[in-house]
Amino acid sequence: MTAARTSIPADRPQLGLRERKKIKTRTAIRDATYRLIEEQGYDATTIEQIAELAEVSPSTVFRYFPTKEDIVLTDEYDPLLESELRARPADEPPMDSLRHVLRKAVTIGMAEDAEVTRLRTRLMAEVPAVRSRMMESMSVTSHLLCQVIGERTGRGPDSFEVRVFAMSLIGGLMEVSLYWAQHDHEDDFADLVDRALDVLEHGLTPRGE
Repeated sequence: MTAARTSIPADRPQLGLRERKKIKTRTAIRDATYRLIEEQGYDATTIEQIAELAEVSPSTVFRYFPTKEDIVLTDEYDPLLESELRARPADEPPMDSLRHVLRKAVTIGMAEDAEVTRLRTRLMAEVPAVRSRMMESMSVTSHLLCQVIGERTGRGPDSFEVRVFAMSLIGGLMEVSLYWAQHDHEDDFADLVDRALDVLEHGLTPRGE
């Protein structure tokens, strides 16, 4: 959710030297990408320019991110979501667990670099290639959610109900990001996530109730 991740928060597991170097390289590539996009726009920004500013080779950029869109969208939050969901009490309702975990993820992302989070969602709303790639990449997060939700509900991760629930959640979160960007980031992002979960949990109610 952010490109300025140069240190590891205290509540996350400490990583080895090799993994820290990888994160440093990924961060440098993201920082360069966002700086160039801010200066000259998304379409004008090339992989070669990103590599030069990040002080790596173009092949290194492609090794970490297969496409330019992936630089904008890829983050390290899937493992965080998985570990946090697994750490929630076994008897806690799945929606309560999701509220807790998603609010924590949003809080961390906004605290680390709110401006980059806003830029990412704006690109998702304005650049068709980024939005399309986001929809493709959601399958990875959906698979992870199916595994964890299946375990917590005693259902198979590939069961119809689990798949529908996971994809409904993924689609809802994508709409949260697009709505937030299309409305000039006026609302509180965490509150929008809560409202989306309310819709998934309770459905649409008549206005005013």
